[in-house]
Amino acid sequence: MTGAGLDARLAAMPAKLMPSALIAAFVLAASAHAAPASLLPVETEVAAPASPLAPLAADSVWTPRFEAAADELVAALQSRDEARWAPMLGGQWLAAADRARIRTLLVDPDSPFLHALFSRGYKHHRILGWSAPASLGASERAAIEAGQEAEALVCWSAVGNGPWPATAFDADNAPGRPYACARITYSMRDGTPTWRAFVESGDRGLAEPES
Repeated sequence: MTGAGLDARLAAMPAKLMPSALIAAFVLAASAHAAPASLLPVETEVAAPASPLAPLAADSVWTPRFEAAADELVAALQSRDEARWAPMLGGQWLAAADRARIRTLLVDPDSPFLHALFSRGYKHHRILGWSAPASLGASERAAIEAGQEAEALVCWSAVGNGPWPATAFDADNAPGRPYACARITYSMRDGTPTWRAFVESGDRGLAEPES
């Protein structure tokens, strides 16, 4: 494969961690007086299936980076000290409404965080990335491994044998989930490791990260 072909395939992939490599109709209504509608056939867009999640590989260069970030994050969240967790979640860019939402997640009896992070006993966690396509070649996998940015989910549970989220849709921290999750984006640009976490929530599950 040429360099241009590899770049094109990588550019088309989501900017997120690939664990098997690291092992992460618009319809226009027209009135009777409007201009005639197009006679070209309109195909209904079919939503792409959600990408499955899988644990990161122990031998990936990204795994210890995400493990260290996850350890810092969970300690800050368990402290319930906003001065500790807010900088990891955006600092001055973290909106007041999001600060309030996260404070609530850490004390709400219906929140999965209360069970996952504050139950007695050992706390289990998984770091999950998005599965790479089977068609991805060795050189492309190596390029992802050597990339400057990656994204993964860290999830915590008081139950050692799971279950864990199968897709990002399931990592929404909705009441009743048996685990709590945060998304971590990691960057190695300019040789400086930096990361930011996002504690997200949604009534109908989370969407896949944008490509």
